[in-house]
Order: sequence, then structure tokens, then C-alpha cells
Amino acid sequence: MTSRNPSLSVVVPIFNEESVLPLLARRLRPVLDGLGEPYEVVAVDDGSTDASPVVLAGLRRGWPQLRVVRLRRNSGHQAALTAGLFRARGGYVASIDADLQDPPEVLVEMLTLARERALDIVYGVRSDRSTDSTFKRSTAGLYYRLVRRLVGNTVPAQAGDFRLLSRATVEALRELPERRPVLRLVVPWLGFPSAEVPYVREQRAAGSTKYSLSRMVRLATDSITSFSAAPLRVATGLGVGGMLLCALMVVFAFVAYLRDSTVAGWASLYVAILFLGAVQLLCLGLLGEYVGRIYAAVQGRPSYFVSSDTDDLFVSSDAADLVAVAAPAPESVDGLTDRSAGGAPLDGSVEGGPTDGSVDGAPVEEPVGAGSGAPVARTGGGAASVARSGAASARRGRSGTRTAG
Repeated sequence: MTSRNPSLSVVVPIFNEESVLPLLARRLRPVLDGLGEPYEVVAVDDGSTDASPVVLAGLRRGWPQLRVVRLRRNSGHQAALTAGLFRARGGYVASIDADLQDPPEVLVEMLTLARERALDIVYGVRSDRSTDSTFKRSTAGLYYRLVRRLVGNTVPAQAGDFRLLSRATVEALRELPERRPVLRLVVPWLGFPSAEVPYVREQRAAGSTKYSLSRMVRLATDSITSFSAAPLRVATGLGVGGMLLCALMVVFAFVAYLRDSTVAGWASLYVAILFLGAVQLLCLGLLGEYVGRIYAAVQGRPSYFVSSDTDDLFVSSDAADLVAVAAPAPESVDGLTDRSAGGAPLDGSVEGGPTDGSVDGAPVEEPVGAGSGAPVARTGGGAASVARSGAASARRGRSGTRTAG
């Protein structure tokens, strides 16, 4: 069972990583155990379709600090990362991918730097990406140059989602109204005190990358449209340029007409129509991106749904123990429970529930989105309500027994 107040939480988004999870545990656990402080590892299973849930369950049996949060469906890397951040309880919250390209050993350096300099954010910055393919390095470099030009130099170059956040930073993120935040842009935008720790990016330990070209394009599009109105200004510029070109063509046609040198031809007309049509479609597409984001915000749908959290199961078990203590057995007559007086069964269980002293019902699935509150464990019966009903039944039972006598 994880500590209720860990010093450090490590969030690991996972999607179909069955082959790398044992390697991750072998490298990450010694690093965290060496801290000598309470910690938790929040593994967010983003709707994996392979054996990742089974592997995580096996790892939990020998690693009590491991906590598994499973999402109902595949919601995306950023949504899984957000879910882990908002459910983590540590004073500091770190995030790291499961592929071990970001070395877990750097976490100690990041935590030490944050404490020594009273920092709220420590970024892991890739100083060497030679293990990545040429295509990956070139597209990543283009992405960071474009983002820094549009958003500003507050975004660290070559800094992904390997970072350390203070509790104050996590709570500030929780207050933001965005439901699909791009964290590598939102976190620098907060403006909290920060620093960088360089590291050498390693090769993927096992498995294959889950960031396809389409996912990278989607990330770039979300990054630009969520943080800058520059594309709209580009559309405006294209529209103005198209109008000026059309005006020049009108002047040219008018002069040609006055000189009686007009020649019937379709090429110029064809090119002009194609150019104007392309400009209009591009402007409509850019507007559509922003309208789509507005539409998604108005709908207010959560960006992810939590299916289960292993920590909630422990909370339910603790609540059951509380019920057993808080609800004393009522008085009985002739060795039988006075059911007419509202008494409880003699075996100490809640009437209508299990007889092993546990609270019936599994943790209630709760939809969670960006900006949601801290996770609250709820059980089907409710520990407090069952305790109150048990105590009330005991009072009614004693009253009924005295009246009968």
C-alpha cells in the first residue's frame, strides 16, 4: 500500500508496454528506494490492449509503492499524463515515460536541485539525441523552433514530458480550465521558478514507439492552436495578399483592354481561380481548427475516464475496518437478533451485505477531466453512511429490548 503523504510521486503513462515494464521496475525501484523517503509510482494504463495490465498486477504484488490507475479507453499520452498528475499525492510529482529513454537516475538530481534552490519546476533537457533517427531529430527540432517562435522562449528547447513539479505547480494546473492541455507548453506558461537538468537520451529499452507520424502532427497542431492565434493572422495575411494580387490582375486586364491587346485565354483565369480557391480553403481550415476547439470546450466532456485505481481498493478496505469498529452489535433476545427493532445480524456484518466484515460494492467509476478535484474514494455502501446506520440500528435495538421487558 502506498503512503498517504509521499514525498515524491512518479507518474508513468503506459500504453501497450508489456515488454518494457519489468525493465522499468528493475531500474526505477532501486533509484526511489535509495531516497530513503516515502514515495509512490502512479502507473497510468491508457487502455492497453496487450498484457500490460497483467504485468502491472504482477509487479504490484512485490512492489507495494506501485499504484495502478487504469483508464477506460485509450485517451492519449497527454490525457494519461494529466490523469496521473491530478491523482498523485506527493509533495513533488515527476513524470517519465516507460520506454526508459529518459534515465530514472536523473530523478534524484532533479529532486535535489528543486529542494536546494526552492524551485517549482525542473525540466529534463535532452543534450544528446543521437540515439533517435534522423527523421525524429529533424521533426523534433522543427517542432521546438516553431513552438518557441510562436509561444516564446519560455518553452525549453528539447524538453519533453520528463520533468519534476512541486505540489503548488500541480494545483495550479488543476485550476486551469483547459480539458486537453499540452503540458510541455502549459507548464512553462505558468512562470514558476524553474531550472534544467541535461541528460543523454537513451535508446528505447524494448518494444516500439507509440508516437506515430500522425500523433506527432496532432501534437504539433494542438500545441500551436492552443497557445497562439498566429495561424489566424497567417490566414488574414493570405487573404490580404490574395486581394492585392487580384487587384493587380484587374489593373493589368484593364490596361490590356485599353490597348486592345486582350487575348482570349483560359490559363490565367484558371490559375487565378485555383489560387483564390486554395487561399479560401486554407483560411476555412484554420478557422475550423479554432472552432473545433471551442466546440470541444463547450461540450465539456472529460478528456479521460478512470476505470479503476488500486489505491481506491485499499481505501475501501480501510473503510470496512472502520465500520466494524464504529457499528457495535445491538442487544438480542434469546440469542437472536431483534430484527423488529432494526438490529443487525449477530455475525457483525451489515444486513444485506457480505458477512466477512467488508463493505459491499467496488469503487465507483468516476469521470475525471482536466481541472477536476482530488480523487475521492467512494464505495458502493459508503463507510460513513453504513457506520451511522449501524449505530442507529443499535440504538433502536436497545430501545426495543427495554420496551419488551
